[in-house]
Amino acid sequence: MGIDLTTLSVFGGALGVGLGFGLQKIAASYVSGFIILLDRSIRIGNVISVGSDRGQVTRITTRYTVLKGLGGVEAIVPNELLVSSVVGNESYTDRQVRVGLPVQVSYGTNLEQALAILEGIARAQPRVLADPAPQAVVLAFADSGISLELGFWIRDPEAGTGGLRSAINLSIWRAFKEVGIAFPFPQREVRLLQG
Repeated sequence: MGIDLTTLSVFGGALGVGLGFGLQKIAASYVSGFIILLDRSIRIGNVISVGSDRGQVTRITTRYTVLKGLGGVEAIVPNELLVSSVVGNESYTDRQVRVGLPVQVSYGTNLEQALAILEGIARAQPRVLADPAPQAVVLAFADSGISLELGFWIRDPEAGTGGLRSAINLSIWRAFKEVGIAFPFPQREVRLLQG
């Protein structure tokens, strides 16, 4: 037919190598899917994070796993990624998750009073667990104020923490305003030198 067999064999080899590399990823995802289904390290209902994706596992197939984020967006994650990288599983053995909420107060603040207010506000929230109890701590003496952190535990990470953080922050703002605790803000002093 007038076709050079050397050209045909080079083309066939390149096509075979390309198909091999393409099928390698697919085969790795299928094998990884069987591993996940057999060892049950990830189960439907778990809240996991892998890379930049975080959500609740809604479906596991042999090729991919579906994560439903809090915003309703579903991410289809290849199973190979779940086996070959670090996966944060917030509900693997225990559904309790610690949430840390940073707060900064001015240097003139009564710290014992501020810490007691923070812990009381966390205890008043229905989603916050009583055991382990909420704890407020002094983290650091920063440039503009004193950095505190309110730490508390929840049992339903799949419900997210955005609404809870907002409710607690609003309660902190109201309570601090009532007792006169000020939130610091960056200030700069400029001095003009004469002569």
